[in-house]
Amino acid sequence: MAIVRIPTPLRKLTGGSEEVTVAGKSVGELIGELEKQYPGIKERICDEAGAVRRFVNIFVKDEDIRFLQNLETPLGEKDEVSIVPAIAGG
Repeated sequence: MAIVRIPTPLRKLTGGSEEVTVAGKSVGELIGELEKQYPGIKERICDEAGAVRRFVNIFVKDEDIRFLQNLETPLGEKDEVSIVPAIAGG
């Protein structure tokens, strides 16, 4: 099971939890399991086509999945996954 760090804007969907544990062999499977446990979270992370939204970054062991295998990035036991919303401003 992976440990998933939940950003503040999504914690209302996880009952306020900062971290949750979720099973999944890949990031895509993990997001599917997150949706089963916390309905509504997937639409905040992924677009209508199922791709990670442009303003959301997902890291596995501090590596951006966009530079790995994206949603197919494999997960190991006890991997840490961070969901990080992009911050804009000036």
